[in-house]
Amino acid sequence: MTTPEPATPHAPAHRSTATGPGRVLVLVYGVFAVAATARAGYQIAAKFDEAPLAYLLSALAGVVYVVATVALATDRRRLAWAAVLVELAGVLVVGMLSVLDAGDFPDETVWSAFGQGYGYVPLVLPFLGIAWLWRSGPGSRSRAAAGQ
Repeated sequence: MTTPEPATPHAPAHRSTATGPGRVLVLVYGVFAVAATARAGYQIAAKFDEAPLAYLLSALAGVVYVVATVALATDRRRLAWAAVLVELAGVLVVGMLSVLDAGDFPDETVWSAFGQGYGYVPLVLPFLGIAWLWRSGPGSRSRAAAGQ
């Protein structure tokens, strides 16, 4: 009579968002969270009357970066997807509006001119976030094995 072998735990279907390249992504999001939030806080406190729309959009960007940082660092995938997609929409919409109608933006936001003031990192970052979430998501091991 054979004895059954103990069950081996299955590997998780996805990789944590905060491992490997995800750690660098969390770090970059964290830097942007601090930078955008601090900038917006100063602008709102010191000179809100000069460009209220721009400063509120910088505050929104800061909040989005904070949420993305926390979500990626703690493997909250749905929240991370939402934050990264809101970030992408924000940088594209604000970037386009700030280029087409600069009069509405007397001062820059984090997302103005598609993040030009930050070396276009705000434009590239959501695409990197989306790529990492997709690559590390459920089924990523089977996609890698299939050569996709």
